[in-house]
Amino acid sequence: MQGSRYLALMSTVAIAAGLAGTGAVLARGGQTAAGRAHTVAKAATGPVQPRGEGKPQMGTFGVDLAGMDKSVLPGDDFYGYVDGTWASTTQIPADKSTYGAFDVLADLSETRTHDILENQKVDPSSKIGIAYAAYSDVPAIEAKGLAPIRPWLDRVKAVANKGAYAMIAAEADRDGVSIPFGVGVGQDSKEPETYIVNIRQSGLGMPDRDYYLKDDPKLAQTRAAYQAHIARMMTLAGEPDADSRAKAIVDFETRIAQVSWTRVDSRDADQTYNKMPVAQLVQAAPGFDFPAYLKGIGTPVDTVIVAQPSAVTGIAKLIADAPIAVLRDQLLLRSLESYADVLPTAFDKERFAFYGTVLSGTPEQEVRWKRAVQFTNGALSDDVSKLYVAQYFPPATKAAMDTLVKNIIAAMNGRIEHLSWMAPETKVKAHAKLAAFTPKIGYPTRWKDYSALTMTPGDAYGNHLRAARWSHEYNIAHLGKPLQRWEWGMTPMTVNAYANFGMVEIVFPAAILQPPFFDPNADPAVNYGGIGAVIGHEMSHHFDDQGAKYDLHGRLTQWWTDADVARFKVLEAKLVAEYDQYEPVPGHKVNGQLTLGENSADLAGLNAAYDAYHRSLGGKPAPVIGGLTGDQRFYLGWAQVWRRNSREASELNRLLTDPHSPNQYRADIVRNMDPWYAAFKPTPTSKLYLTPDQRVRVW
Repeated sequence: MQGSRYLALMSTVAIAAGLAGTGAVLARGGQTAAGRAHTVAKAATGPVQPRGEGKPQMGTFGVDLAGMDKSVLPGDDFYGYVDGTWASTTQIPADKSTYGAFDVLADLSETRTHDILENQKVDPSSKIGIAYAAYSDVPAIEAKGLAPIRPWLDRVKAVANKGAYAMIAAEADRDGVSIPFGVGVGQDSKEPETYIVNIRQSGLGMPDRDYYLKDDPKLAQTRAAYQAHIARMMTLAGEPDADSRAKAIVDFETRIAQVSWTRVDSRDADQTYNKMPVAQLVQAAPGFDFPAYLKGIGTPVDTVIVAQPSAVTGIAKLIADAPIAVLRDQLLLRSLESYADVLPTAFDKERFAFYGTVLSGTPEQEVRWKRAVQFTNGALSDDVSKLYVAQYFPPATKAAMDTLVKNIIAAMNGRIEHLSWMAPETKVKAHAKLAAFTPKIGYPTRWKDYSALTMTPGDAYGNHLRAARWSHEYNIAHLGKPLQRWEWGMTPMTVNAYANFGMVEIVFPAAILQPPFFDPNADPAVNYGGIGAVIGHEMSHHFDDQGAKYDLHGRLTQWWTDADVARFKVLEAKLVAEYDQYEPVPGHKVNGQLTLGENSADLAGLNAAYDAYHRSLGGKPAPVIGGLTGDQRFYLGWAQVWRRNSREASELNRLLTDPHSPNQYRADIVRNMDPWYAAFKPTPTSKLYLTPDQRVRVW
């Protein structure tokens, strides 16, 4: 999903839904377009919505005042001040690695979807009901043992040479089993109306190369636990010499880690755009039969984009040098892990013991019905979505969001106009890009057709396999088609948001448009600090250190002047340095370069939302409510959406892999905004205090 940014870390289910193009997450015109931008800037200045007549869900005006800790000075720890009591009194549920505002809404969305699927389960003609019921039937899964997957495991074990390995790797890829390369069809970043095959590095069983390579006691313990996990999975499958075979797999993956790119390098849109003929790839990476593999997955193409050329070349050489037994064993392991949830419970529990408990610190696995909901959402997302939005997404919410988006775009236009570091000619193009945005709110305008996907009662493994193959074929079928702009990369049930650079769009699923992000009965200041800042966040991603590389047509190109780029990098470097100093886990700091895009979007989005809130007042002073000014309520609305408690293992995992900073530092980004100082009066001795010249001012 090159070119995508997301508000918060995506769930596995959300990732499974996939993005056909390029785009960014919250947990992607000419003179005419520029003219439209200025029209919006002048016209869209009304309030977000008339205050609803009902009672806000949180507090008396939309803020959970009881969750605050007023013994904490806002200038020392704004997150602690707004969310401290909530954090100290809220336990993380046993089946979660983190718990916060996103999770509360995700639980609500999951419960609602559960009710829908339970009703569908009694309908023998309902495809989603069949899928949900079969996945839920653990006794039936247990009774079958390894029989459903045994033919595939036997074929893997029969692979005799590297040519046969390339062919079975292609089949594994079609079946949703990861191999040492990641391949998919998406937008060509420099020809965004065209779909193309993308190839990227893969092959690691742990979340990041640092888990294999970094000299750190915690990571060393994880490495040992990973090897033990592999041995147990092999033993459960009846394989002999499990310990030595597990060590060989870890050694092979360690070598893959050594040639893999870092996450910082892998997020660079320029470095990862390497378009080449397949013949050139074959010449550079002769250790793997790419033509046979590409034909095997249904993409016998002549040209591909390789995200990390040196890594792909290096991995191909490692495959050429590796004993065939090690390649077989790694594929055997990945197959068992990919389908563990529809195999005997021992496999399911073992996979969770490592990926859930060791890597994320989660004590207990989710109950089966929750996972059945997640599977069905992933396999038949649009069929479930249609029922969900019909019941849980009121038209009034979409109307309010339409107005909010227009107001934030107008505010962003105003901020661009007053930038001192951007050249006048670039500003014209920036206005045009804003005017070209497509906001998507709630749910898609079209739905996917699952008529070719069969769901069979009592066949959880077969349903899982057929869903994986359908998803693969659906992705591959984009080749040669016009750009499908109606597609979404998340379901309406997902509590998140994203920006898609190639599509020049910002997307807000239905499930996030609820308190604390948005409440029609809340004070507008709180809504602007919540969902308004979320809108600004996704919008400003199109102008962050990577999104700014895409023009109003979604094309990867430099449309800024060289001087613009140079001045922008100086300003962004200050934000990198600010976040580099944070250390949420002893010995492990935030990676300011990895998190730059998200931190930049938080700051720019919050600034735009602040301006939009004041525009909405129509020149009138904001009312004082509960002794709090409008600005104070705005910033409280921002900070309360980031409340989250995390287990240490999960926090460490995120520090190494997640482009989003820990939530407490996302709330504290207010230290860069002058109005926050006026609202909460921190002193020069306050821990968050920055002198005016130290405050990062980009947008």
